[in-house]
Amino acid sequence: MTESAPEQYECVEVVITAEDPEWLANFTRQLVEDRLVACGHNIAQIRAIYRWEGKVYDEPQARVGLHTRASLVPEIVARADRDHADDVPCVIALPVSAGHPDYLRWIYTETTRPHQ
Repeated sequence: MTESAPEQYECVEVVITAEDPEWLANFTRQLVEDRLVACGHNIAQIRAIYRWEGKVYDEPQARVGLHTRASLVPEIVARADRDHADDVPCVIALPVSAGHPDYLRWIYTETTRPHQ
């Protein structure tokens, strides 16, 4: 059984996609090392179908689901803006409304507050 996420944790899953799976794995590793995320679950191959500037694309990409604090999302977005190859990288944060309390606590303890 899952329990509601305690409000003090405010965890999210941040989804990021990229063309290069190795770049995305290295990006994930850096975020973990910098304590911006507790972990990242990388999927090396997905298929992205999307419209960009009036053209429809169908191409392979990689995806990661990052587990972190909601308060750290702006820093993750800033890192993606700085380091990602796309002009407008796919970076979305999904709220975690429930989960294993000990796992949510672990996410929170493995991440740090944003620099003030």
